[in-house]
Amino acid sequence: MLRILPIEDTREPYRAPDLLWDGITGDLAINALTHQSAPGDLRAEQGLATQVLISLMTDRRVEPEELRSGDENRGWLGDSFDVAVGESPIGSRLWLLRRSAIYEGIEVAVEDYVREALQPVMDQQAAVSVDVVVVVDRPRNRVEFQVSLFGRRGELAFDQKFELLWRQVNGVVNPIAR
Repeated sequence: MLRILPIEDTREPYRAPDLLWDGITGDLAINALTHQSAPGDLRAEQGLATQVLISLMTDRRVEPEELRSGDENRGWLGDSFDVAVGESPIGSRLWLLRRSAIYEGIEVAVEDYVREALQPVMDQQAAVSVDVVVVVDRPRNRVEFQVSLFGRRGELAFDQKFELLWRQVNGVVNPIAR
C-alpha cells in the first residue's frame, strides 16, 4: 500500500548532524533509542560546535610551496580547482605544524591558522566575532589555543580549548591527538 502525505508549506530547517571528536577521529553522533522525537536518528543539537570541529580538525589543501620536503598535500582535492566565487577551502593548515619544532613566534602562526579556518563560519554569519588565545607551554611540549565565538547580541556562542602536542619524540604517530 502506498501512502501519500501532503507537504507542509513551511520548510523543515536543515540541521547538520553533530560530530563526536575523540582527539584522533570524528564520528557522527546518534540519538539514543529513548530520544522522544528522533530515536536512533542523527543528533543535530550542536551545529556551531560541529562546524568549528570540521573547520579546525579537517586538513586544508595548501599551495605546493608551503609543503616541506617529503610532505604530501592533504585536504579535499576539489579545493584545488573547485572553489566557487566567495567560497573558502575547508579546514585548517594546523597540520603543517606537525613536523615543526615549537619555535619562537609559533603562537602567531597557530592564531593565523585558526582564524583562517574559522573564516567560513564568520562568512556564513554563524558567529559575528571570534577570539583566539594561544599559549605556548614549552616544558610540556605543547601549544594550547582557546576559541571563543560570539553571536549577534555579543553572547558567548562557543568556547573551547584545544591543544597541539609535539610528541613525535615519544613515537606517537598523530601528534595533534590527545
